[in-house]
Amino acid sequence: MLIEGPLNIDIVEPADGQGKILTVGFQPEFQALALDDQGRNFREYLDSLTQEVAAITDDNDRDRMGMLIIQQFAEQLLPHIEAGELALEETMNIQIGRDDQAVALVDLLCRIKPL
Repeated sequence: MLIEGPLNIDIVEPADGQGKILTVGFQPEFQALALDDQGRNFREYLDSLTQEVAAITDDNDRDRMGMLIIQQFAEQLLPHIEAGELALEETMNIQIGRDDQAVALVDLLCRIKPL
């Protein structure tokens, strides 16, 4: 499952070995867009992600679980992107503590690009 969009997402091991850490940044092409275009582009990305999640009917599918985590995060970002409140050149770190969520994200991201 390939999720294409404005985000660069990688996963790393935390120093304490508990869970995983997502590092999330924005593609340079996205950063270069005008504010209105960033909001529209990100909303389209979120709509596409929502459709991809809905297309997977098995609630236990690991790709679906990983995509839901990314979707939830993207939904939280959307109003801040539309308002121009984020420094898009900076990387965000997200701690994922639950093992089942971490496994789902690792599986999904390994299909997108080898870690």
